[in-house]
Amino acid sequence: MKRKKVEDEVPSFKVSTHFLIPKHELLTKEEASQVLARFNSSPSQFPYIQATDAIVKEIGARPGDLVRVTRSSETAGSSTYYRYVVEG
Repeated sequence: MKRKKVEDEVPSFKVSTHFLIPKHELLTKEEASQVLARFNSSPSQFPYIQATDAIVKEIGARPGDLVRVTRSSETAGSSTYYRYVVEG
C-alpha cells in the first residue's frame, strides 16, 4: 500500500477561515517590487514560507512570490509582515 506524502494531503476545511490563522495575501509583481524597494532588500532577506504550506496552496502562491501577512493584536491593533515563498 502506497502512503501519501504529507504535502499532498488536503485539509478538510478552508485554512484561511480558522481563527488562529492570520490573513495571508499574495502580492502582485508590482506590489512585491514596491515592498522590496521600501525595505531596500531582496526577497531572500524576508522570512521563508514553504510552497507546501496549506495557506500558501490555498492562496495560489508559487516559489518566488511574496506574501503579505496581517496579524491582529490587542496591543498594536494590527501588524503586517512579509514572507517569501520557497520550494517545499
